[in-house]
Amino acid sequence: MNGSRAAIRYAKAILSFALEQQKEVEVNNDMLLVAKTIQQSEDLQLLLNSPVLKTELKKAALKEVFANKTSALTIGLINLLIDNKRLPILGEVAKKYNVIYDSLKGIEVAKVTTAIPLTEELNQQVLKKVIEITGKKATIESIIDPDIIGGFILRVGDIQYDASISNKLQLLKRTFENESFR
Repeated sequence: MNGSRAAIRYAKAILSFALEQQKEVEVNNDMLLVAKTIQQSEDLQLLLNSPVLKTELKKAALKEVFANKTSALTIGLINLLIDNKRLPILGEVAKKYNVIYDSLKGIEVAKVTTAIPLTEELNQQVLKKVIEITGKKATIESIIDPDIIGGFILRVGDIQYDASISNKLQLLKRTFENESFR
């Protein structure tokens, strides 16, 4: 089974279980923490993916990192992933949980690609624009891509708005190429 598909299944299962216990918000906050912690720690990524390290060592390390900061449901998920030898997909499960949870709550994910990191002020402006366009709340997923040179690319659901410098240069290039063939 593909890792991404497995992550979606685990995320749906933990969300279903959290909804039954009315702890979906708490687990969502845990999953945000787990995803962020794994993404920011290269050592933790290596630990999760290492086939050499023993399971007990991985379990002890994860308990040290997350035990006092997350709910019993999240610890249960980590233990389940350990038992099923699926620990490398923990970060992906956390991300998928957040996406499914946001979808359930009617919150869109706005992917903003820029050449440099967005400031908090620009983040707020983007959120306002997304609400204006879609009529829904949104969370921002910021992607840094120096290849776009400047400007931004905004993707919300099926809608994409490309105001990047690289896109404008490509359009200009096509215009020149089309004019030279006449």
